[in-house]
Amino acid sequence: MAGSGPELHIKTPLLESIPMTKVAGCPVYIKCDNMQPTASFKIRGIGLRCKKALEAGYTRIISSSGGNAGYAAAYAARQLGMPATVVIPESTSKFMADKIRGLGADVIVHGKVWDYANEHALQLAKEDSSAVVIHPFDHPDIWEGHESIIVEIQDQLHGKKPDVVVTCVGGGGLLCGVVQGLQTVGWGDVPVVAMETFGAESFNAAVKAGKLVTLPDITSVAKSLGSLRVAERCLTLSREHSILSGVVTDQKAIDACLHLLDDHRILVEPACGAAVSAVYSDVLGELRAEGKLPKKLGCVVVIVCGGGAINLQMLLKFKEDCNL
Repeated sequence: MAGSGPELHIKTPLLESIPMTKVAGCPVYIKCDNMQPTASFKIRGIGLRCKKALEAGYTRIISSSGGNAGYAAAYAARQLGMPATVVIPESTSKFMADKIRGLGADVIVHGKVWDYANEHALQLAKEDSSAVVIHPFDHPDIWEGHESIIVEIQDQLHGKKPDVVVTCVGGGGLLCGVVQGLQTVGWGDVPVVAMETFGAESFNAAVKAGKLVTLPDITSVAKSLGSLRVAERCLTLSREHSILSGVVTDQKAIDACLHLLDDHRILVEPACGAAVSAVYSDVLGELRAEGKLPKKLGCVVVIVCGGGAINLQMLLKFKEDCNL
């Protein structure tokens, strides 16, 4: 990995969750990447990508993002002394847009969903040879940066190997990094449960079809999962590594957020709630009953990927709207 410049991400805690252990009937550990400086895992991969871009001679960062990736890019640019422009879709909340502006980045709103914002970011970069576009999830540097989450987990488990790692998947950057990390540390036989919400399940659609699928729209409240099409690398990895796709309703993702808040005083977005719901909604139990996971699990690691585009009032409003 690029070694020069300031450290942009921190080593986050791995905690045994007693409440989740009781629900799952086996030890559950949560990897708290909500504690990153940017409140999400995104800074791992995006930070590395920005560092490498600076070393390659680029002097300006352009990012396209629904929120968290743009916030990470703006944070990395600020720490590295580079100007940044972040193109966000109309679906991004004012709350998140203001947070990105607060880091000193220029914010441009373009398009209904992220895919259209990304097209505009690419066009802006064509007009400025000093600028690099930081894709939020589809780049080898991003995946390499996200591998660090598994390297840390291996160290924190003191040699104990998990039976399964649970994560969410939106565009697929974290999923790619997690699988590559498992392969890097010699855990290539550890299955991954990749969680999504209905209305943002581009990975699930691709797995079912055996090819990339472009969703017609993002209808889930989990906007951080809102890529119409998952990275092709995800589909490639699903053919060489055991990746089990799980999809839950928005309501279950939001309920999982509230459970996590009650149990650990951790506030996360519905996108992260999708991952946590694998325990709270017993998706793991269903996978065990179907024979897709071992009947007896000795250790489960759930990546609490975080998400800065949320506050308590927004989460409660999501809960209210889902119950209408």
